[in-house]
Amino acid sequence: MAVEPTEIEKKLKSLPGKPGVYLMKDARSRIIYVGKTRALRQRIRSYFQKTRLTAPKAVALASRIRDFDYVATESEVDALLLEDHLIKEHKPKYNVMLRDDKSFPFIMVTNEAFPRVVVTRNVRQDGARYFGPYTNVKAMRRTIDLVRKVFPLRTCPSAKAWPSMDRPCLDYYIDRCPGPCKGHIGEEGYGEIIEQVCQFLTGRTKDLLKQLKERMARASEQLQFELAGRIRDQIVAIEKTTIRQRAFSSREVDRDIIGLARNGTDVCGAVLQVREGKLLGKEHFFLTAPEESTEPETLGAFLTQYYLAAQLWPDEILLSGEPDGMETFREWMARQRGSKVEIAVPRRGDKAAMVRLAVQNAELQLNTHALKRAEARVRRSMPASVGSLQEILGLEVPPRRVETFDISNIQGSDPVASMVCFVDGRPRKSDYRKFKVRDVIGPNDFAMMQEVVGRRYRRLIDENKPLPDLILIDGGKGQLSSVRQVLNELGLVDLPVIGLAKRLEEVFRPGQSEPILVPRSSPALKMLMQARDEAHRFAVTFHRQQRGRRMIRSELDNIPGVGPKRKQQLILALGSVENIRKCSEEELRTVQGVGKDAARKVYRYFHPEVS
Repeated sequence: MAVEPTEIEKKLKSLPGKPGVYLMKDARSRIIYVGKTRALRQRIRSYFQKTRLTAPKAVALASRIRDFDYVATESEVDALLLEDHLIKEHKPKYNVMLRDDKSFPFIMVTNEAFPRVVVTRNVRQDGARYFGPYTNVKAMRRTIDLVRKVFPLRTCPSAKAWPSMDRPCLDYYIDRCPGPCKGHIGEEGYGEIIEQVCQFLTGRTKDLLKQLKERMARASEQLQFELAGRIRDQIVAIEKTTIRQRAFSSREVDRDIIGLARNGTDVCGAVLQVREGKLLGKEHFFLTAPEESTEPETLGAFLTQYYLAAQLWPDEILLSGEPDGMETFREWMARQRGSKVEIAVPRRGDKAAMVRLAVQNAELQLNTHALKRAEARVRRSMPASVGSLQEILGLEVPPRRVETFDISNIQGSDPVASMVCFVDGRPRKSDYRKFKVRDVIGPNDFAMMQEVVGRRYRRLIDENKPLPDLILIDGGKGQLSSVRQVLNELGLVDLPVIGLAKRLEEVFRPGQSEPILVPRSSPALKMLMQARDEAHRFAVTFHRQQRGRRMIRSELDNIPGVGPKRKQQLILALGSVENIRKCSEEELRTVQGVGKDAARKVYRYFHPEVS
């Protein structure tokens, strides 16, 4: 329930001047904004002093505020941490938020006597060491695989089963595990391996390589050539990884370079991670920002949420702009790291070029993300059969409009064709078309198909009408190749066309001798079969109509004295020529409009033996 204005005034008068976090609420008591401040009294009161509000976001937010709460803290840093927690908990409408920030994976080195290296999505204060977050899961998996190849580590989930084991597992015998389960290595020796893993994951390979080379030399001096060989292999693998990392700075410094790109409420933050002067990795995160939020506010929110989730902090952070709350953020970073973190907004030189590269990466990821979302909307709006058909045929464009052709004739007589149209897997009967074959004499289905397909798409081209996404031909390789030829002559080289053979429901593509065997249960095949059967039905129906008209003309038109009007009366009354043939002369006389003489002529025509 909304709080009365007089009560708000009382709350405003009692506000402390301390740092803290405030929560703004709307008329339904929903939290719509969470903010932090060094002085709660001044900041909260400013929202109720309309003349002091100039920023569009502040004006929009203030118009919806009906109540507020606050939590005082000891320092601005404490307010920063509490603000982040409350934003994640309540997801207010007017706050900038990382999307799905809890779903990013981390590499965790567990807190055990003999630690493991595993993947987790939950960061806990349990003494374990976490590396991440990683937005590229495939890259993270490759890193894990490399760690397990280079460093011998245990992978067994629990040490409780060790006493019951009579020998180590297979990993020990292939040098993938040092065998702590059976006492082949102590905690101190295993701890040295874990420290090397942590150095590798943080990108500090220079010291790691130096240590490994010293160990290899000592092993060689002590004639432990097998151990020296394993260390040599580790060194080679790490050096190959280091060579692939791009040199990014002449100074061997740990640096994060951050750039933002924005399109409406969609924001992408790109982080280039430089370790020992080399580009270790690139991460990107998507945020949702209110339309009215400014760039400093968006950047400040991203920094806070990103580094609160991070477990490693660089010596230097380069930004594309000045964020809100810079001093509070700098103080918190120094406290977390134990030393000062340099935060800068370079305007020129090499560092500015690095920031521009980060911004370009953010723009690229944002554009790619927008394209994927648009494609996802298209996929959601179309049926599974269309998406499945696109995947099976490897089409660039979903076959939302499919036009299917079939030929119907009896030994070349009364040849006709049909074209049925399916849009999003459903028949669109208003777009069905019928064709009489004009130029082909005799039973030649290939030539007939060429004629009607050519006529159809020549007309669409002349009238500048849209073409279908896919053409389906009822037939196999012969019909398909003839259609492909006429399409090429029309300049429609890129228009996809397939054939569906009836016997095994095989799908043929031009230029491929072997058919595509689509599973019977596939929604794509079911759609193709439905379109093919509908084209066949439509063609056969039209053929019967044409043949019936021809038969009527050839029989009744040959009877002298029977004109079009009497012919129509006979057909309407008796239904067909065959029924007329079976009627007696007396029955023919009963038809309205058919007199005695006409009835005699019709009867004697069909029964010449009577005369």
